[in-house]
Amino acid sequence: MLDSRLLTLCAAGAFLFVSGCDRIAPIPSQYRSSAEVEKLPPAMQAQIRAALEGHSGTPASPKLLGSAEASADQLKLGRDVYMSRCVQCHGDTGDGAGPAAATMYPKPRDYRRGIFKFTSSPYGAKPRRTDLVRTLKLGVPGTSMPSFSILSEGELSALVDYVLVLTHRGELEFQLAAEAEGEEELDPATIESLASEIVADWNLAEATPVNPETPKPVFTSEHVTRGKQAFLSKGCSKCHGEDGRGQTKDNLESKLVDIWKHPTRAADLTSGMLHGGKEPVDIYRRIYAGINGTPMPEFKTALAKEPDTVWDLVSYVLYVSGRRRALPDQIPDAGSLAAYPLVAADEAGDAK
Repeated sequence: MLDSRLLTLCAAGAFLFVSGCDRIAPIPSQYRSSAEVEKLPPAMQAQIRAALEGHSGTPASPKLLGSAEASADQLKLGRDVYMSRCVQCHGDTGDGAGPAAATMYPKPRDYRRGIFKFTSSPYGAKPRRTDLVRTLKLGVPGTSMPSFSILSEGELSALVDYVLVLTHRGELEFQLAAEAEGEEELDPATIESLASEIVADWNLAEATPVNPETPKPVFTSEHVTRGKQAFLSKGCSKCHGEDGRGQTKDNLESKLVDIWKHPTRAADLTSGMLHGGKEPVDIYRRIYAGINGTPMPEFKTALAKEPDTVWDLVSYVLYVSGRRRALPDQIPDAGSLAAYPLVAADEAGDAK
């Protein structure tokens, strides 16, 4: 029998395939203002809309903040791909509130805060462009976000540019709304300064990738054993449970909330559906740098004096990943590892 989450995913997927993936949704005449802007006096709303149009354009003529490389044709192509493939979930302003969003868990990403979960940049930083391309190509396993590998490289690049249009516009809108509280008028210099800071933050992320501090070892049972010990002693089991299934009280009672104020749960690592990727370096980055916008913290600081422990944890996550599907009656628990043969080298080492 299908559980409610799987039914939701199926319903959402059916919506996407039936409701217009090959058809461009109507392009709105203008971007809808955020709730924060709509609370402001009319004159201030008008000033913010004018500033946003000047920096990010309109749906008919989008602009990419701080970039002269993306041509008008490139951005319009990205918009058209977005309006045919993405708007159903992410909405026409990138607010994550498209017509299919209400049925989904986890909710589609709200781009407007400039926060993305699965990145190769430090905790709290913007994603790198390659992170956005990768998510589009691979999708997010275990969620309603599919792979868009059917798109050409040109379409993928254009789509990323348009996602960035919506993201930068949303960031600037939120910051302008915050600056506007209690003010009669925004100083044009302030507007330009905020726009420049947004661009600088994205450029900084591009220049500061998270790379492993030590080389990846060839994983052995010793790495798995040490990884399990670290998993139980460094705080991982508090959210993911001692067996990695995420069946903790906070998870079961939906007490965890993400930065978008949506209920969230620590991953069931035994399901085999690692949202941020199953390659060892992907798991390393999730542990080392955390997951932006979620309760998953970075362990860079806590493990600063024992960098190899991160790889031990990676080996253990790879070890338990997929166990529930492969051996449904033998789910790894807090007991001995002896009952479970070490995963094959290609699984634990390269995760191909």
